[in-house]
Amino acid sequence: MLRLVLYAISGFLVLAVVGYFTIAAPIADARFNKKPDAPSAPVSDRAQAVHDTTMVADLHNDLLLWPRDPLTRYDRGHTDVPRLRDGNVGLQVFAAVTQVPQGRSYAGTDASSLDQIPFLAAAQRWPPRTWTSRLDRALYQARKLHRALERDEQLTLIRTQADLNQTLDRRSETPEVLGTLLAVEGLHALEGDATNVDTLVEAGYCMMSLTHLFDNALGGSSTGLKTGGLTDFGEDVLGRLKNQNVILDLAHASEALIDDVLVRTEEPVVVSHTGVRGTCDSPRNLSDRHIKAIAKQGGLIGIGIWERAVCGDSPAATARAMRHVADLVGVEHVALGTDFDGTVSVPFDAAGLPYLTEALLDAGFSPNEIQKIMSGNVVRVLRETLPSEQ
Repeated sequence: MLRLVLYAISGFLVLAVVGYFTIAAPIADARFNKKPDAPSAPVSDRAQAVHDTTMVADLHNDLLLWPRDPLTRYDRGHTDVPRLRDGNVGLQVFAAVTQVPQGRSYAGTDASSLDQIPFLAAAQRWPPRTWTSRLDRALYQARKLHRALERDEQLTLIRTQADLNQTLDRRSETPEVLGTLLAVEGLHALEGDATNVDTLVEAGYCMMSLTHLFDNALGGSSTGLKTGGLTDFGEDVLGRLKNQNVILDLAHASEALIDDVLVRTEEPVVVSHTGVRGTCDSPRNLSDRHIKAIAKQGGLIGIGIWERAVCGDSPAATARAMRHVADLVGVEHVALGTDFDGTVSVPFDAAGLPYLTEALLDAGFSPNEIQKIMSGNVVRVLRETLPSEQ
């Protein structure tokens, strides 16, 4: 009898393990990146016509973290390459997420809280070294994109100005061409070693934010506990980033950290995905003072589409935030940073981007201004900040 009980228990454990490694990650993906319902009304003919002639550049997307082949169309989550193409996306920044503490909150996130990424990595059967190394998690996500590039000749990786120009030239002839850029969301991925900036650049990363959801060794996060400025280590890393022509991303940075970085830089910086306090008062969002300071250096404010960033669950809420930035500092400093697949609530998936174009028209933006917001401003800043050659 005991032997039968042990067999039963072992069989249950085997089934539990098999189940964890086959369905846990897709279940988490579907739960945290819920695909929104299709809008009830179609896009107007005018908006669709404007959108069809407007390439989209999105400054932030977390697809690489999740159990989806980028090249396959899915009925869960917010993006995949087929849906990006449906939405007329021509430039997509894919960000590597390497640590997410349990209980994260805009009111303050403790970096020492249980990290959820090792469980997601294990459930997807990532290499065991990624279960303990944040650097290896970033490198693995880069390899995931590189494998997709090898299987789709219309997918390109942009690391230099020449790569950007070649991608845009190809896309003018072949609309299916989609340029991708790699970004790191928070340089806790360096694991305390500034020379790992070089390792990340070698892997293809060309945009990096200093912090993510919590304060780290470089400085304070907008949703950290201390929200301080740049540390000595952060200053060392900042110098290495500048030497490597890495684009600086101030998304998730504390107010003090933004101030410290701007006083030490002259080149344009980006805030890849954010809201603005002028339309949605939140510690996660940018103040008018910082919008003006970033614009003064020629930088970009990537406005998100998720509910907590824009205080609304419609494209009109994003358009309202974009209008605030445009009225404050000029349309030349407005960009799009969706935060697709970032465990956020969004009003449409990548195929639904024409709805944002319609909201921008309704907000009084001209087709020429929409072209700047959707991609023209991003192309300009990339041409100013990417290295001329690798």
